[in-house]
Amino acid sequence: MNKMIISVLAKDRPGIIASVTSDLCDLGCNLENVNQMILQNQFAGFFIVQAPEGVSAETIRQELTLKEEANGLTIHVRSLEGDTQMPVEEKEIFLITTSGPDQKGLVAQLSDVISSFGANIVNLKAVFMGGSNPNENVMSYQVPVTKEIDAPALFAALKEKAKKLDLDIRIQHKNIFDVTNKI
Repeated sequence: MNKMIISVLAKDRPGIIASVTSDLCDLGCNLENVNQMILQNQFAGFFIVQAPEGVSAETIRQELTLKEEANGLTIHVRSLEGDTQMPVEEKEIFLITTSGPDQKGLVAQLSDVISSFGANIVNLKAVFMGGSNPNENVMSYQVPVTKEIDAPALFAALKEKAKKLDLDIRIQHKNIFDVTNKI
């Protein structure tokens, strides 16, 4: 196995994904997963690749940096060797959405509650436009809940924290969310 994760940060513009994936192909890497997002005007991309045997993460980083230096990309490469696969656990995914007035520490305080129950956030989107219009300040967490986690206690703690922060909170099982949003 010669699996690596590559993160790319840059000011957003057309062609970043095309350029990086072309470079990776030239280096003999096979893409396994790609995820990218735009936050305001900043691009963040994550690429998991299978690199050719014997090629180090440092070699990939140096080659990519040389090819992309003029484009203003910040590149980080890390080998995934030694990272073990997470055991497959039976879990149910919940979507936790909050809205309310903007203030410092919202993500920190809610994510602290989630982690205190041993739950992991697998996806988080937060948009803060400032001010008190709840429609302009929304956070959405995707949290798998395993049978080891006391889900009712977690949800009660989240509701209590949201109340203290003057946030509206909605907690839905992902399956219910998917069905209600198909209409």
